[in-house]
Amino acid sequence: MRLLRSSAVVGGFTLLSRFFGVARDMLFAARLGAGPVTDAFLTALQFPNLFRRIFAEGAFNSAFIPLYARRLEGEGEEAASRFASEILSVLTTLVLGLVVISQIAMPWLMFLLGPGFVGDPDLFAFAVVMTQITMPYLLCMSVAAMLSGVLNSHERFAVAAAAPILLNIVLISLLVLAPGDRRDLALALSAGVTVSGVLQVAWLWDAVRRAGVRIGLRRPRLTPGVRRLVALGIPGALAAGVTHINQLVSGSISTLQEGARSWIYYAERLYQLPLGVIGIAMGVALLPALSKRLRAGAEADAMAGQNRAIEISMALTLPAAAALLVIPGTIVGGLFERGAFSASDTAATSLALMLYAAGLPAFVLIKVFSPGFFAREDTVTPMKFAAASMALNLALGVALFFGPMKFAGLALATTLAGWLNALLLAATLVRRGQFVADARLRERLPRILGACVAMALAVFAASRWGEAPARTLLEPAVPAMLVMPAFMLLVVAFGAAVYAGSAMAFGALRPSELRSALQRPAGAALPASDSEA
Repeated sequence: MRLLRSSAVVGGFTLLSRFFGVARDMLFAARLGAGPVTDAFLTALQFPNLFRRIFAEGAFNSAFIPLYARRLEGEGEEAASRFASEILSVLTTLVLGLVVISQIAMPWLMFLLGPGFVGDPDLFAFAVVMTQITMPYLLCMSVAAMLSGVLNSHERFAVAAAAPILLNIVLISLLVLAPGDRRDLALALSAGVTVSGVLQVAWLWDAVRRAGVRIGLRRPRLTPGVRRLVALGIPGALAAGVTHINQLVSGSISTLQEGARSWIYYAERLYQLPLGVIGIAMGVALLPALSKRLRAGAEADAMAGQNRAIEISMALTLPAAAALLVIPGTIVGGLFERGAFSASDTAATSLALMLYAAGLPAFVLIKVFSPGFFAREDTVTPMKFAAASMALNLALGVALFFGPMKFAGLALATTLAGWLNALLLAATLVRRGQFVADARLRERLPRILGACVAMALAVFAASRWGEAPARTLLEPAVPAMLVMPAFMLLVVAFGAAVYAGSAMAFGALRPSELRSALQRPAGAALPASDSEA
């Protein structure tokens, strides 16, 4: 199945990027920990990073790819390149204006982004300066998103998927090499974010040129193609970015509790590892595939592709969610508990992670169901569902945060809002006759759940009763600071082995099907995405 191969390309490089991200966050926790300075830096990073996630992880592409691909297939390379140049010019002009206005207005915007800093004028001003430094990253990621859309339309997934690794390389370098106290380090990291954005644009621009696509800046004009993209793109951005918009709301509210913004950040980073590798990769690869099948009138093939996307994504997501639910303390402690990150930080982060994990399948399903609308150029319906989800998230988040749950209530609200969005998307596709779960999906999902239960029981037992024996074996062999990370890796590896064995025993996964899906047909040309990067 070409979908699985394309998803594997995107997912593989996304996985590599996320592993770099985990290494970055381990260093980040050790040097900055959780506290006011960390909260201020994460707020500075959150605003431009929101746009990175909305644009770079599929929302911009949800509108751009179908329009670009239509011109590419129907009118040829020259017309497609002309359309891309029109979009690049308008996009650069608008976002540059937004960046400049935001930097000027940041002292007032910070009342919304970090209301918890208002009582500390020095911290408030520090957060304003760092956010102003990171704002150009928004422009870089907007351009990078369009370039990634061009590459994805030409089935060159690897280069676009690998670009975010540059962010982690720059920040890891600063965390290892930059001297100074927490404030100096936070300022250096803020500058590093923007530098990494410039590097990503340069990387992608070179890849587009090597792909033979000739685009450039011209006088911005609202051509019919641009107007159509705007009509599709605005609701599409809101729809595809709802999870991240909900995170922005949660992050803003969490600044009212000291340390909470940091705890939520670390929890988000962990549950977003499988979300990025599975859900986003599947969505990025699924949209071009669905668009092509629907343009060819192959509705049955499009539906079959969506069934397989759900099957594959749930086979990979559900065990990850189960592990994060039952052993959050082992994972958080193993990764982060050292240096400035204390045991109390581990406990708070673990609680948030457990609540987010309950929503992980929903977050992935949103990425899988949304292309069913975007490929049909319907971005309004998902936008309405996103609005309902955001309203629920805001109402519940405020009620629970100022009630008994504090920061944990924000995580629970995000999870419940995610399930609402996923269910609305699924129900609408079913009602329209655009999605029907086939016999194979109905058969496989219970088997996948059974394998997940077996794995969850195994890792819970290993985490609870295996730590003392593991310490006895590990302490003579590895440095003290690596004992808990090593134990965590052993538990995770054990869980993966149990899940793989259970899935095959229950018939949830069949090695022959995976081999045939990943195998390239005899005589097929090697896609450029597999040979680059």
